[in-house]
Amino acid sequence: MIDIKDLIAEPEKYRASQRARGADESAVDAVIAASESRAAAITRFETLRAEQKAFGKKVAQAQGEQKQALLAEVKQLAADVKAAETEADAAQGQLDTLTRSFPNLIHQGVPAGGEDDFVTLRHEGQPRDFTAEGFEPKDHLELAEALGAVDMERGAKVSGARFYFLKGIGARLELAMMQLGMDQALEAGFTPMITPTLVRPETMNGTGFDVEHDDEIYRLERDDLYLVGTSEVALAGYHAEEILDLSAGPQRYAGWSTCYRREAGSHGKDTKGIIRVHQFNKLEMFVYCSAEDSVAEHERLLAWEEQMLAKMELPYRVIDTAAGDLGLSAARKFDCEAWVPTQGTYRELTSTSDTTTFQARRLNIRERTVKEDGSKGPTRPLATLNGTLATTRWIVAILENHQQADGSVRVPQALRPYLGGLEVIEPVSSK
Repeated sequence: MIDIKDLIAEPEKYRASQRARGADESAVDAVIAASESRAAAITRFETLRAEQKAFGKKVAQAQGEQKQALLAEVKQLAADVKAAETEADAAQGQLDTLTRSFPNLIHQGVPAGGEDDFVTLRHEGQPRDFTAEGFEPKDHLELAEALGAVDMERGAKVSGARFYFLKGIGARLELAMMQLGMDQALEAGFTPMITPTLVRPETMNGTGFDVEHDDEIYRLERDDLYLVGTSEVALAGYHAEEILDLSAGPQRYAGWSTCYRREAGSHGKDTKGIIRVHQFNKLEMFVYCSAEDSVAEHERLLAWEEQMLAKMELPYRVIDTAAGDLGLSAARKFDCEAWVPTQGTYRELTSTSDTTTFQARRLNIRERTVKEDGSKGPTRPLATLNGTLATTRWIVAILENHQQADGSVRVPQALRPYLGGLEVIEPVSSK
């Protein structure tokens, strides 16, 4: 949720943010007008209620016909107070509706535009020249099936399209990658978490997902619960309605969970293999920190993601995502995209977002400030950030970039200790 006071004080910067997102600038004026209406309605209600209390004392002191006349006025005043209260509640509801749908204020420097308007910040690593090596690279699914690592056919038989089984070395490879990521997170001071994958609507809404209109989300109607697409949701809700002590620095969590996405609107896109699937595993970093520290913490999250990609020995690029592709809660998002040889392009493997105080305001998470004399100060909204440290999709880039002419796949050095020292994954004779 945005800071309404800040929007009222500096509406032009919010209009500029909306323009960059390709969103409706008039939403700024709508919020301001709703805030003014709310303030006027509350003032009217409180004035009438004060008048009602004062009138009550007059009635108590009156006698006879005067008292009867005053009682009639009291009845009308009570009706006016009730109407004013209803009006104030309606004005509050209108303001809440507008602010809940208003996207976060983007950071200065975020590129304007939509999905294709990102800015490439840098390239790391050099894609292999398979032509020079004398063979045509195979795609990840052909490799995975030959290695006995993935079974798409039986996944579809059991659960439908875009489901799969990771088996044998495929299952081991994912577990190795996730455990490597968790070990790195532990070294960086993160608390490991195995998170719920079903959450309440207030948790999903509080994180910034629109449960009424987001076609990506799976809902269990009987229980009014939602399957998460990332452990960010559960980790954001973990401290809802709490006041945190951040005097010792940010609180960092690494959440390991299964994730679910409907992939609505992606029909015909990446239907082959495990790039776009309905279920996958992910290790997600989530941070609570002071608002003024969020930009620096965002850079740290990106560095930890790049550290993992370097361990996977993958060529990749880092992009600054354009404002119109940020989603509701992010003020800035960096993506790391690995080279996929058979597609001749870069595909997203990680993303890290600075959501500033947006989620914390929606979930009522605050930090306790400390005065110069060391005593407790007032509370204030804190910042939250998230970033991917490993996920199932990485297997695509690992298999394609490390394949060899005979169909085997070289195991990155960092993963070998988690695979019993295995250096090369060899094709199997049958499925």
